[in-house]
Amino acid sequence: MRVICAGHVNWDVTLRVDHLPEPDGEGRIADRSQSSGGSASNAAVALAGLDADPLVLGSVGRDDHGTMVRRELAATGVETVLIESDDPTAVKYLIVDESSDVAVLGNDGANEAFGAADLPAETLAEADHLHLTGQDPTTAAALARDATAADVPVSFDPGRRLPYRDYSSVLSHADILFCNDREADHARDSGLFEAVPTVVVKHGDCGATAHIGDQTVTNAGYPIESVDTAGAGDAFAAGYLLASAREIGPERALAVANACGALAAQSPGAQTTLDWESVWELVDSERSSEPV
Repeated sequence: MRVICAGHVNWDVTLRVDHLPEPDGEGRIADRSQSSGGSASNAAVALAGLDADPLVLGSVGRDDHGTMVRRELAATGVETVLIESDDPTAVKYLIVDESSDVAVLGNDGANEAFGAADLPAETLAEADHLHLTGQDPTTAAALARDATAADVPVSFDPGRRLPYRDYSSVLSHADILFCNDREADHARDSGLFEAVPTVVVKHGDCGATAHIGDQTVTNAGYPIESVDTAGAGDAFAAGYLLASAREIGPERALAVANACGALAAQSPGAQTTLDWESVWELVDSERSSEPV
């Protein structure tokens, strides 16, 4: 399955701390690591591990971080169309405490230097799906319109910026909206739920709910010990898209998505290399524990 993931491409620095300090407080750094990141990249890496054929559309700077991003994505089997900018590659600092809660610090840098015209029309037309993540609303809307015109399904995971940017033009072309509980509240209040045929709401460690037309499907998720929840939502989206394409039913697709998110939460860093054996093992172990 050919999936184009468009959006932010970052260099992530993850700091594991004993606690998130209050103002004028201090926390202890227990571990420091770094890797490529950004929602578009995270979803693409998860897709590649699940035997899909992902391509990332984004932008980086002409710097060492941009070079390292390209190298790491290539090593995971992800094809890229990365526009180079005079601005530096965006660097995000992910601060993870002992309970796996994540705080993020960063700036946009080169993140939104790419435009819809940077994606060749033939490349989009040959895709099976376009997955949009948080980015400039004008760019996202143009990509969504182009995909709709090419009869390519569109999903959108705007992330934490949904309440602060006008994505209504994007959602008018989207087939699936991914959001968390806070973002879902904003979408309901803004009437955005009604604009999208399928809305999938992620509840963190409490599972997820899919609103598909008049049908509502819920999966409670899996009892796991989280290590780092960064990128878990992107892995969730990757799993849902691939499972839905297999036409295994909405309940099973949601179970697969939750398994992908859970596996990502058990791994440090925002990018997780998934595999179907681990996903089905988690899904089937939960089914086998259900009362007969």
